[in-house]
Parts: sequence; structure tokens; C-alpha cells
Amino acid sequence: MRKRVLAGILAVIMAGSIMTGCAGTKKTENKSSVSGENKNKSTSEKVELTIWAGKEDRDYIKTVSENFISEHKSEADITIKHTDMVEGECRSNLLGDVLKGADVYTTTDGDISAIAAGGAADPIEDAETVKAENLEDASNAVTVNNTMYGYPITADNGYFLYYNKKYLNSNDVKSLEKILSVAAKNNKKFAMDWTAGWYLYSFYGQTGLKVGLNRDGVTNYCDWNSKNKSIKGIDVANALIKIGKNKGFENTADWLGGIKKGKVIACVSGVWDEAAIKKMYGKNYAATKLPTYNCNGKKVQMSTYFGYKMLGVNPYSKNKEWAHKFARYISNEENQKLRFEMRGQGPSNINAGKSDEVKKSQAVQAILEQSKWSELQRLGGNFWTPTSKLGTAFANDSVKGDLQKYLDKTVAQIKTSVVQ
Repeated sequence: MRKRVLAGILAVIMAGSIMTGCAGTKKTENKSSVSGENKNKSTSEKVELTIWAGKEDRDYIKTVSENFISEHKSEADITIKHTDMVEGECRSNLLGDVLKGADVYTTTDGDISAIAAGGAADPIEDAETVKAENLEDASNAVTVNNTMYGYPITADNGYFLYYNKKYLNSNDVKSLEKILSVAAKNNKKFAMDWTAGWYLYSFYGQTGLKVGLNRDGVTNYCDWNSKNKSIKGIDVANALIKIGKNKGFENTADWLGGIKKGKVIACVSGVWDEAAIKKMYGKNYAATKLPTYNCNGKKVQMSTYFGYKMLGVNPYSKNKEWAHKFARYISNEENQKLRFEMRGQGPSNINAGKSDEVKKSQAVQAILEQSKWSELQRLGGNFWTPTSKLGTAFANDSVKGDLQKYLDKTVAQIKTSVVQ
């Protein structure tokens, strides 16, 4: 993920002050803080909390912080400081120096095991209540060795199909071959990023070919080169090379730019792009599960990695009890509804997910439907570079020599224990 150093802004608000900045391997001096002074009690407890969350969450965190401070003003004088942190970078920053980590942090289900193993996640006390309030899979995703290490906040971290109804109807989008045919006929494109193994997995997930994390928590198992299964590794490879050659296909991460130019009529992405795509497609906007594709004469449903975001609490927090209260507050039903309203993110809270507003979101409904063909992302670090090269080679039809040997070499790189 790209790291950005962002300019800070300073603004005065009713509850206190807010300043914005970012964190990562580089940090600005500007932070975002909300405070509420309790003028009714001269001996009121002073509480300072820090939270790491994405820059896109600034307005949301500001609103929730102000509400939290207001609700607890009779108990403490609370100051909450928000520092920008990309969820995917939380793990490395936290484990790099947990003592300097935030009191509360946003992370993903793919990283919580390592964070817990590194002693940087505090178990939650009201686990059974939190489990009852959230989707079972969301609760399981934040549970390590029967201990719950965080508070689920979203259930939408996956991808599905966005499309333009001006060109494609609900029957067309059931088949990737049909989508490509319509796109080529109209001199348009179906866009997808094959340089990212996260997306490339979609073609393998329902084939019986497997990749995942070994019990050592470091290395991968992978049989994407299998010669023995009903769908062989070379079958998927040939299917992808064929798709890559299609005039209706474009391998790109800039589908938004393509939509803006009127070139892209369908793409694979997640809920984070709904607002932008909905605005550009207008009345022709639509979203649905991923299509099937043809693999050596078999119709294979495309899959997705499906994940959850959650809030963790630093066990070294100087105000750990208040950190848990704040994390619990952000993750409750009302604030997950608010998160959806402000950020468009699908809730993990069961009741929040039943709200009319959530049901009206085509993107959220699409990812929930797609989740039937999904699995949690559990991968070692050596998955990413080899699969990026593999997807690029398929898209460009640039594999030289024996295709099976190329697959064997790629799988060996995915499985190696040596850092690449």
C-alpha cells in the first residue's frame, strides 16, 4: 500500500480542537485530537487516548470521539488523538515498537494473529456479548486460540463486480466471457488488476487448487501447478492467458480512471469504490457477485478473499480500561450504522446489517452474496511477489518456454521459506 505524508490542518470545534496528520514509517508533527473539559468536577480524571485509523476515517473518528467524550464527561476529562495509519501497515508499526503504539488501533483479520502473538493485542473481557452482537465469522476472525483479541467493525473486505447497465444486463454479468464479448464489441473494457495476487486468487478459489499459510505462520502451501486434480494448474493458466488476449480485457489498477474516460464498463473492486463508481455510472450503476469463467470446458465461479476489520487495544496502554471502552463504543451498533452512513462500509454488527440503509447498498449486498464463494486471507509474505509476476505474465502472454515449468518455478517461490 502506498504511504503518504499528509499536510495537517488545524480547526477549532465545540468540544475542543482537531489537528490532522499521518503515521507510518514517516510521521508528521500534526495530529488529530478531540478533547472535552469537565468543568463540573475539579478532581475529574484526566484521560488521554490515541487511535490509529485510516485517513479516510478522519471525519468519522472525529464525530465518534466527540460523542464518546460527551457521554463520559461526568466521569473524566478525555482527550482523543487520531493519527492516520493504513490498516495494512498497522502490524509492522505496532510490532516495531509496541510501547509507542496507539492505545486503540484499526487492523485486519489477516494481521491480528501476528499482533496477538507479538503481545500487542489485549484480550477483551466481554467476549461473549461481542460475539452475540456480531456475525459469527467476524467474531471468529478476531479470535486466536479461543481468545478474542479485538472488536469487529466491518464485514466487507473483499471484491465483486461493478458494471454499467447501459451496456450489460443482469444476465450478461453472470459470465465473464459474455462481459468480455460485450466490451470488445463496443470497444470498451472489463478492468481488473492481475498484478495483485489478492485479485488473481479469484480464478483459483473454486477450482480445488489451494494456497494458504502453513502452521508455522510464515511459509505457504500451494498447488497452483498441480497436474493431478480435475482442474489442473495449467488449465487455469491457459484460461487466464486467453482472457488476457481478449480485446475486451484490460489489466489495470486504474479502473476509476477508465470509467471516468468512458472506457471501462465493468471492473472488479470493493465497497471502497462504490461512491466514486456510482457517481460516474449514474443511473446505469450496478453491482453484483463475480461472474463465472470458462476453464478447460468447465464453468468456474470466481471467488474472493473475504475479510474483516477490527479494533485492537494495546496491552501497554496507560489507560487500558478507557481504551477498551472507546474501542467497544466505536464498534457498537449505532456507530457501525454511522460508519456505513459516513464511509459506506458494511457492518459486522448483526442489527446494523439489517438496517434499511445497508440493504439499499448494491455494493454491500454484492459482497455479502459473493461471500458464499470466499475464504479468509491467510498468507505468508512470499505469496505476493511471485503472484504479481504470474498475473502480469498471464495478462501479457509473456511466459517463455514450457508453461508447466514456469508454474512449478512460481509455486516453489511461493512456498519458499527464504525472504524474497
